[in-house]
Amino acid sequence: MNKLDRRTILKASAAGAGLLALPRFAIAQGDNRPSVTIAVQKVTNSNVLDVLREQSNVGERVFFSSIWEGLISKNFRGNLEAVPGLATEWRRIDDQTVEVKLRQGVKFHNGDEMTSEDVVFTFSRERMFGETEAKSRTTIKAFEKIPTPRPSKELPPDVPAVARRIWPDLVRVEAVDKYTVRFYNATPDVTIEGRLSRYGSDIMNRRAWEEAASYLDWARKPITTGPYRIVELKPDVSLTLEAHDEYWGGRPPLKRIRFLEVPEVASRINGLLSGEYQFACDIPPDQIAGIEKNAAFEVQGGTILNHRLTVFDKNHAVLANPLVRRAFTHAIDRQAIVDSLWAGRTRVPKGLQWEFYGDMFQSDWSVPAFDPKLAQDLLKQAGYKGDPIPYRLLNNYYTNQVATAQILVEMWKSVGLNVQIETKENWSQIMERAPSRAVRDWSNSAAFNDPVSSLVAQHGPNGQQQQIGEWTNAELNTLSEFLETSTDRDARKKAFRRMLEIAEREDPAYTVLHQNATFTAKPKSIKWKASPAFAMDFRAGNFEV
Repeated sequence: MNKLDRRTILKASAAGAGLLALPRFAIAQGDNRPSVTIAVQKVTNSNVLDVLREQSNVGERVFFSSIWEGLISKNFRGNLEAVPGLATEWRRIDDQTVEVKLRQGVKFHNGDEMTSEDVVFTFSRERMFGETEAKSRTTIKAFEKIPTPRPSKELPPDVPAVARRIWPDLVRVEAVDKYTVRFYNATPDVTIEGRLSRYGSDIMNRRAWEEAASYLDWARKPITTGPYRIVELKPDVSLTLEAHDEYWGGRPPLKRIRFLEVPEVASRINGLLSGEYQFACDIPPDQIAGIEKNAAFEVQGGTILNHRLTVFDKNHAVLANPLVRRAFTHAIDRQAIVDSLWAGRTRVPKGLQWEFYGDMFQSDWSVPAFDPKLAQDLLKQAGYKGDPIPYRLLNNYYTNQVATAQILVEMWKSVGLNVQIETKENWSQIMERAPSRAVRDWSNSAAFNDPVSSLVAQHGPNGQQQQIGEWTNAELNTLSEFLETSTDRDARKKAFRRMLEIAEREDPAYTVLHQNATFTAKPKSIKWKASPAFAMDFRAGNFEV
């Protein structure tokens, strides 16, 4: 990696008046690789780096593909298709068993070689499942709380709750030999390979866990296999990583990466233009043209496999009536939100699903139609008298979150819904069980190409909504189990459609607003390609100056 010369500096300086200084790359003595600072809205929500606790958009950005890696990976420079990761190959033994061959010579950040022992431990009770059992569809209660120091490595409740969300029927993982493992499921499952590739099935070092004094000590500096190792996590401030030069995928192109929390969009943009930051994330579409007026900068990104939702708590006194929730869904002009706030850079999808589901995709499905008259009729049928309905809101955790909320409130008001915004500071306050919990924002991703990765994982028996006690539906739960255990694709497709009918139309758990999109600004002098995801790839071959 060459240092930036005088000619490059003069050329960049002349490109636009908004460029106050060239991006400042810190060069370590004896190592000419640059270091970068990335301005983000949030580093993590839980203030830990445990992939099972931090199941979030912001966590995906810092985790993949810098820190955590799975046996089956995704092509972050392509279309997120499955590719070999820490495994070189895998094969089906039967409907309930998959055998995986591990990549040999992979080094953890502490120098240990990854073997089947680490993989078996990663999926163990001690690390992942706790006292939970396979084939149990009993909803596991979970709460979004920042963990406090623990005297032992007792798992926070969220960890086994998320583990069973990802692996509801996994019985055990066994080592066949040093580099071969087998995954045994309690039921048939056509999605085992997809589960191996999803966020949360990533491999950790057993020795580092055993040597850690507590869960929190481990969770703030886990030892993994990614191209960058953790130097320091400063909760609510920053995360610093450094190159793991024994990385199996090649020497990392950066010496250090620093993710810095900069909540305000304007501050992220100004810091980018001044050279304080080399990347600014979560750029709203209406700011893209202003940034790119300066010829030295560009904004990359677009739609990703994630949808923005409005979510309902059916335990709220007013929302207990599904007619009221249905009125919410029909009062929204989604296309107007896409056009006004996203400059047409995203779209209104066909409900909570994605085309990459293949033959499971319901091509003739649609979100609830924008129909104010129907919304008013539903409220009249429900006997709604204008009672206030709280809408818990974070300050732009999601791009355009506040502006979207303000538009939604006006749309709901126009049909007679009295929705009142309550601004909260963090997710713990958003999730807190109380009579005032009614409406909130969320987003859902598709971790792999099957509906169980989204509708079941996020709204089924152990999806977040049911685990925190917002919503449940007996028929949807029964269908969730069928979708997870059946091998009949036609029957599974019919079950999926019925689940969409329940969750989006009859007994709304949520309503989809639009497909999400993410945009990252950077100097043109940095040769880097954004992934079609929140994840940022800084491996060999995807960074150059």
